[in-house]
Amino acid sequence: MTETEHTATKSQTVSRRELRELVRSQLQALLEQENFQGAKALLIPVQPADIAEAIEGLPETMQAIAFRLLSKQEAIEVYENLDSAIQQSLIEDFKRQDVIDIVDKMSPDDRARLFDELPAKVVRQLLQQLSAQERKATALLLGYEASTAGRIMTPEYISLKEHWTVEQALQRIRALANTSETVYYLYATDNARQLTGILSLRQLVTGQPDQEISELITREVVSVQTDTDQEEVARLIQRYDFLAVPVVDTEQRLVGIVTVDDIIDILEEEATKDIYTLGGVQSGGDNYFQTNLLKVAQKRVVWLSVLLLTNTVTTAVIRSQEDIIQQVAVLAAFIPLLIGTGGNVGAQSSTVVIRGLNTDAIEIRNAAQVIWREAIAGAFLGFMLGVVVTLWAYLLQGDLAVAITVGCSLVGISVLASSAGASLPFLFQKLGFDPALMSAPFITTAVDVLGVLIYLNLARQILQL
Repeated sequence: MTETEHTATKSQTVSRRELRELVRSQLQALLEQENFQGAKALLIPVQPADIAEAIEGLPETMQAIAFRLLSKQEAIEVYENLDSAIQQSLIEDFKRQDVIDIVDKMSPDDRARLFDELPAKVVRQLLQQLSAQERKATALLLGYEASTAGRIMTPEYISLKEHWTVEQALQRIRALANTSETVYYLYATDNARQLTGILSLRQLVTGQPDQEISELITREVVSVQTDTDQEEVARLIQRYDFLAVPVVDTEQRLVGIVTVDDIIDILEEEATKDIYTLGGVQSGGDNYFQTNLLKVAQKRVVWLSVLLLTNTVTTAVIRSQEDIIQQVAVLAAFIPLLIGTGGNVGAQSSTVVIRGLNTDAIEIRNAAQVIWREAIAGAFLGFMLGVVVTLWAYLLQGDLAVAITVGCSLVGISVLASSAGASLPFLFQKLGFDPALMSAPFITTAVDVLGVLIYLNLARQILQL
């Protein structure tokens, strides 16, 4: 993308953001004036996703009022785009039939995602009120484990038989187009519903009317199992630029498809979860900024407690070297600088390695190469920072020996930190733990404890104490 195109895209993004905010502010003003006809007219040309964002930005007392202004079809599309907390709030505000009409018309995968967020009692009540077909489709998805292809797929797809002609296939598409998630990918199955091939709508419409489907399909189909992790499904769609990927059971029977719009949501959820985990914050699948403050504290306190305990180990190490600090008290002034810088270097290395593992950019078999690369990077960083710190320490204290001690220690600590930051994620993934969750406290421990040992022992040698 050229600089001009990038600027234009950024400008369009800002304009859309301003437009959404304008819609929200005007909608709120019209509702405050009880001008419901004006509010309804305002929302007519607005996209469902933007209407959902506008409703989310309204005061809680106005959200249900704004939602009721929508037509039934608009309400279904907008409801699917709302945050789960708002969805639950609206369910409590609506009359029972209002809820059933909206939930019954939702796509099965979006409905299953909503039910995951609702209390079990509410889910049971809603399931009983759904039509038989929708209840069966929803129960099918809820029967699979969370975060798997089976749970996020939709059973609304178009399947064809190999012996059908192009004309017969087109007739089936016309009949099912309005109830299918997508018509761009078509799937061929045998009498046992086993997936035998795939073809695109383009391939179909360019075929001859009396030509059989078997002559057009591609038999080397990329598919996933119902128990495939949703992150793996996302990587597969990203790798092959699919609009959808078929989901099969253990007997290779086609049971659903996962579409790219669902994958975008999953990528956002997984990225958010990884970032929270990396910071030692457990989101628990909830919207973090709408969670009760007591729960927020509970989610954060676990790893903060672990880090507190590791810091007591650092304190014990410093006390064991108390004699050298008493002789050269100025050494204590540089301890926070050294371990703080080391922690930052380690965090950088662990971040790139964890991200590489999550995206399959690197594998465990490449661990030695990656660790060595990060250790060299740490040496370069330590040398560059060490020169600056040595000069700074000399200007502050006027003691060349102390300045050299600080600078050399920073080189050693940087190598240690980058090596630990690169190696621990590999170790924890090998042991079956989440690298993002486990690495941070152990990197902190290694840098703090070993960093102080390196610094004070190096000082003992250089200062000949």
